[in-house]
Amino acid sequence: MIRRTFLLATVAMALAVGVVAPADAREQWSKEQANKWYEKQPWLIGANYNPGSAVNEIEMWHEATFDPATIDKELAWAAGIGMNTMRVFLHNLLWENDAEGLKKRMKQFLDIAEKHKIRIMFVLFDSCWDPNPVYGLQSPPIPGVHNSRWVQAPGEARLKDASQYHKLEAYVKDIVGTFAKDPRIVVWDVWNEPNNKGGGNYAPTPEKNKYVALLLPQVYEWARSADPTQPLTSGVWIGDHWDQLDKVDEIERTQLTQSDVNSFHDYSWPETFEKRVKQMLSHGRPVLGTEYMARGNGSTFDGSLPIAKKYNVGMYNWGFVDGKTQTRLPWDSWKKPYTYDEPTIWFHEVFRADGKPYRAAETDLIKRLAAAPKGVVPGASK
Repeated sequence: MIRRTFLLATVAMALAVGVVAPADAREQWSKEQANKWYEKQPWLIGANYNPGSAVNEIEMWHEATFDPATIDKELAWAAGIGMNTMRVFLHNLLWENDAEGLKKRMKQFLDIAEKHKIRIMFVLFDSCWDPNPVYGLQSPPIPGVHNSRWVQAPGEARLKDASQYHKLEAYVKDIVGTFAKDPRIVVWDVWNEPNNKGGGNYAPTPEKNKYVALLLPQVYEWARSADPTQPLTSGVWIGDHWDQLDKVDEIERTQLTQSDVNSFHDYSWPETFEKRVKQMLSHGRPVLGTEYMARGNGSTFDGSLPIAKKYNVGMYNWGFVDGKTQTRLPWDSWKKPYTYDEPTIWFHEVFRADGKPYRAAETDLIKRLAAAPKGVVPGASK
């Protein structure tokens, strides 16, 4: 108990004496500023994107495995069905080991995306899956297992070591600062599911949420200190009362009160999805659904997308092309790998590896909704 208290006190002290944002760093956008920005955007429709040739975000961006040919091919498929944005994960270890190389490849990626008229939401940190990321060449996927090599950022060791936070600060300030005025970036997602315990078969990080609760406000501050023209966000994903700040935890309160535009994740039935949308809209800011669509869990394009279009909520489904992340397989594959039979239905993904839609009816729906004016659901009764 004494050691735990000392560790948390050390983290708190390190954060308290952190670098103060410069005087010209912008404040959080007002609701009016955020809504004015959102009025200028098209209806944002896209996916969480990792090329089929990459097992995780480190393999996507590592110099030895960066694959612009596959990215170009797959983003062409996205543009072909009307998608205009993608949510893409970065990692602090990429910057720490090869900052200039990472930024060079990000610029190359943005060039490819721009060619296809697709704008990017970059994710800086992530609390999901393997808590022990390792820089360099990544292991191959575990046969039959969903997202078997995805890694957390910054990871357990770095999260608990306040003496290393200056590296996280430098990473955020450099990456956001380098691209702060780049119109090809639509949003910065500062931390994916920050209060997620991890998932898979990994042991949870002890007292993880206490460390994250102390660090997350600093990440917002670091990002804002770069004075980005793009909004900041971080999506809530659990709990039942997102419209009541007195009923959310400390991390969710930071997300909902520090974001310029709010975002959320929902992998459930349409009735629950619509309830979530209304809760998020109650805060008076633009809303983005940055993860949804898990067919076996009741979350589908058919069920969620028309609701989102009606309420003018931008949407990013999980998964795009069947590949090394293996997220066509369901979450329960961590307990019972699908090494003999394929699942009855694919959990995620829009396209097969050869570019054919998993379900043509889904890609047709995306295309129709993307083509219609904001707030208009083609064929819906008024």
